Amino acid sequence: MADVDYGKITRDGLWNNNPATVQILGLCPLLAVTGSVVNALGLGLATLVVLMGSNAAVSLIRHYVTDAVRLPAFVMIIAAMVTVIEMLMQAFTFELYQILGIFIPLIVTNCTVLGRADAFASKHALLPAVTDGFMMGLGFLIVLVILGALREVVGAGTLFANMQLLLGPWAEQLRIEIIPNYGGFLLAVLPPGAFLGLGLIIAAKNVIDKRMKAAKQRREAPSSSGSRRVRTTGKVS
Repeated sequence: MADVDYGKITRDGLWNNNPATVQILGLCPLLAVTGSVVNALGLGLATLVVLMGSNAAVSLIRHYVTDAVRLPAFVMIIAAMVTVIEMLMQAFTFELYQILGIFIPLIVTNCTVLGRADAFASKHALLPAVTDGFMMGLGFLIVLVILGALREVVGAGTLFANMQLLLGPWAEQLRIEIIPNYGGFLLAVLPPGAFLGLGLIIAAKNVIDKRMKAAKQRREAPSSSGSRRVRTTGKVS
């Protein structure tokens, strides 16, 4: 526990090793359901809860599962967590569940979830495992929401439309009309628009990373005016 760097776990999940922009995992649901913020938020929250729950369960049983059945056991845990989330969405957000459709059960096959269970949770105690699941899920959720917002604004001219499907009737007032009387841009809400939007997000991250690296190098570089060479001559008696 003392060797766990929670700062690194946070940075990896949110930025340095983000599942969507660095590992490029879970692209099928990421690109398929991010036509609006509510869809992206619903899938992102479901994935986050599954990541946290599966990481916690895998961490707790890590000393009792042999290598021969490790991966099948992890898949069963993930499938159980996804089933619980699916039933909860059917009970409380049925309309959103119908919109997301098959992509909720497909969380079981998301390489991010299985990858974190095998690479991190199976080797760490409960708290670091849950923290890793939360940060990885949060990083994935943030990218989903950004992509959903981008596609919704460009495609429909609105933001936070139909949030009542996830948050209840009060959330209808969250809808913002960004572009009044907008005719819509179909490409943005179709699969090509998802690829273009994700490409722009990844490109923006790469530009930021490049500028941060250059700024760090400038700070660490020795200043040419800070040191001077002194030459001494003469005899000392």
